[in-house]
Amino acid sequence: QVQVVESGGGLVQAGESLRLSCSASGQTFRMYGMGWFRQAPGKEREFVAAIEWSGGTTYYADFVKGLFTISRDYRKNTMYLQMNSLKPEDTAVYYCAATTTTITYDSRWYDSSGFGYWGQGTQVTVSS
Repeated sequence: QVQVVESGGGLVQAGESLRLSCSASGQTFRMYGMGWFRQAPGKEREFVAAIEWSGGTTYYADFVKGLFTISRDYRKNTMYLQMNSLKPEDTAVYYCAATTTTITYDSRWYDSSGFGYWGQGTQVTVSS
């Protein structure tokens, strides 16, 4: 079992930056990867970014490439999402997720069903 807890959400103005953190605990030695997903009001949950835990390979949704950066501190069992140039459409609840299952196909990183452990989410609100 792995537990994940997000932090760092808040209210910012358009163009500002925010860094989210996700702390993992439990059987973290089994983690294969972690990711960020978000859900805006009235919309489905969507993939934002993911990272392979040991190798550090990263995956991004097209709409955040060049704007958001995912990283992890292996020793602290913590993942981060640095979000720059935020826009009102980035307003959503951001969820941290983890998987202990090996992901063989790259496409699975973008699928929420590939992650078995989820946090409660942290609200990010970007005002115009």
